[in-house]
Amino acid sequence: MCTATEPRLAPYVTLRDREKIAAGTLAMDLAAPGRPRLYYRDEHPADRDNRAVLWVRYSQRQRDPHGTPTGRPRPHLLHPLRQRETMFGLKCAVCLAPARTPLGWIFLKGPDELWSQDDLVLTAHPPVCPEHVQEAAHAFPHLKGRPLVYLSASAPSYGVHGTVCEVDRSPEHELRFEDTTRLLPYGHPRLPTFLAGQMVRQLADFEVITVRDLMSILRSAAVIAA
Repeated sequence: MCTATEPRLAPYVTLRDREKIAAGTLAMDLAAPGRPRLYYRDEHPADRDNRAVLWVRYSQRQRDPHGTPTGRPRPHLLHPLRQRETMFGLKCAVCLAPARTPLGWIFLKGPDELWSQDDLVLTAHPPVCPEHVQEAAHAFPHLKGRPLVYLSASAPSYGVHGTVCEVDRSPEHELRFEDTTRLLPYGHPRLPTFLAGQMVRQLADFEVITVRDLMSILRSAAVIAA
């Protein structure tokens, strides 16, 4: 769990001004017939996640002494790589500390938000630690200050959200990205030509409650101070 010793400008995962897509030349490897593969010409290990999916490159602002990125926040947007970092490690979206509690992981979803696919409940928003539940409820615009809490005992990785890339039939084999983004589960055959921007987890074995009820439960279980 994490302790807020200093006021924070914005959650760790929030995009800051002047953070943008970073330089990197994308190309398509067509050497294996029928098995194209998207890559960066100067690719390094951090460009791919633990499932070998390629990710969009994004610049990052310097961090203050508390590890918080500096710069004016853009509350409606998440930084792709910080989102991946917190979702992969199941760390708090506000302070980056481990988010697991004795009761499970705390995921917040907006009152009008329902993201499901094939009868699965999915989320691209990282969990939060007990100390930052109420702060997160007001810091993320999509929660509208009144989120529902998904107290989940299991949150396995599901897939990635991003864009599929193709090559045209011209001699130059120019790259062309689809106009719309999509969600692909890990193991999907299109992932080798996919550029990811968000990691998605499935919420399983969960209880849906209010923030008020959650805080009462956390106090009763001595997870936070009464």
